[in-house]
Amino acid sequence: MESINKKQSVILFFGDIIVFFATLWLTLFVRYGELPDSSVLQVHLFPFSLLFVVWIGIFFIAGLYEKQTVGIQSRLPAVLFNAQLINSAIAITFFYLIPFFGIAPKVNLFIYLIISLVLLFIWRTYVARLFGSGRRRNAVFIGSGEELRELVEEIHNNKRYGIDAASVIDLEAIQLEKMVQELPEEIRRKKISLIIADLNDRRVEILMPYFYTLIFSNIQVANMHKVYEDIFNRVPLSLVTYEWFVENISIVSKSAYDVVKRAMDFVVAVVATPVSLVVYPFVYVAIKYDDGGPLFFIDTRVGKRGKIIHIHKFRSMTVDGQKITRAGAILRKTRIDELPQLWSVLRGDQSLIGPRPERPQYVEQYRKEIKHYDIRLLIAPGLSGWAQIYHDNHPHFAMETDATKEKLSYDLYYIKHRSLLLDVVIALKTLKILLLWKGK
Repeated sequence: MESINKKQSVILFFGDIIVFFATLWLTLFVRYGELPDSSVLQVHLFPFSLLFVVWIGIFFIAGLYEKQTVGIQSRLPAVLFNAQLINSAIAITFFYLIPFFGIAPKVNLFIYLIISLVLLFIWRTYVARLFGSGRRRNAVFIGSGEELRELVEEIHNNKRYGIDAASVIDLEAIQLEKMVQELPEEIRRKKISLIIADLNDRRVEILMPYFYTLIFSNIQVANMHKVYEDIFNRVPLSLVTYEWFVENISIVSKSAYDVVKRAMDFVVAVVATPVSLVVYPFVYVAIKYDDGGPLFFIDTRVGKRGKIIHIHKFRSMTVDGQKITRAGAILRKTRIDELPQLWSVLRGDQSLIGPRPERPQYVEQYRKEIKHYDIRLLIAPGLSGWAQIYHDNHPHFAMETDATKEKLSYDLYYIKHRSLLLDVVIALKTLKILLLWKGK
């Protein structure tokens, strides 16, 4: 099945680009009272095009391409206004710090902000809906377990997917022979155009000949687990078998990416580490003034392929480790406590992006209680990661097997799909968390 979330994001992305350029043309028309000629357009087009790239990044950080924002329209005016306000501030800074372009369009930027807010609101609120308002599809779900229930509930409660759960067939509660006999009639009677089935369940094999015949019709068959991944951004743990790992987790196929990623980690750390030294004196004073204890907290963690590593953080808890200090609360909220880990990135013990490292005693216990847990040790741990972005219930400072099992499903998603583009997405979403002080 085509990625619903990605399709929406792509439509919104290109729509925003069109609005940006259309707004520029309208701004020049309003400002000068006539159709802008080629010379005026050329003067403004290049510098504004550079700004548009940055502005799209701000929109991404603001969450304007996430499925949650797509589905919740009530917050849209405020989000758009704040994003465009930031974009305008960036534009003013850009033109006055880089006078190379020969323009400092105070009035134009003001006009641009007003027009862009109106056009973006119209585009996002009314026009964009038309692209997702096609004919709704009746679907039959075939599977079992908690993941089937989660998927059906999510699609049923969110109209943005354009799918109606017309029928649900629980493989645990139906005889296979009866299912084979009744499914064609069920599809005809309920006008089913989409079948979402657990193609990894061996009980579904009996339906494969019938699914083959549907290739010649307008009925689409989709793998339930792929749809689940697309919607929930994690791998269904029921799917995680030895066959799954053989098919999806290949270190060799990612070797080039790993080399490039390590190079990028090193370059970023070389630049960021000296810059981060600026905050060290202020953090030192804050921690010493708070309780007089040491500056750093040093802990032992498990790195890539089980290697024991030592990470440094600015200390945010009392010396006895019983509670968070006043300075520590701010350090955690702003993620400043993580800055010393840039030294681990320089050494290669950690990456900027990857699964968070765990304590050795936790890893030892999780290996016993969570099947395939050690697969997350195939890659270097990171300062931020997919689970940190999407997993709301990730455990802190204590062993939590159930929460860690769920977190593993996000880590597996990252290991399967990891790429430079995905790392950029995680970095931008992390930046959003930092700007909104959502650190924990």
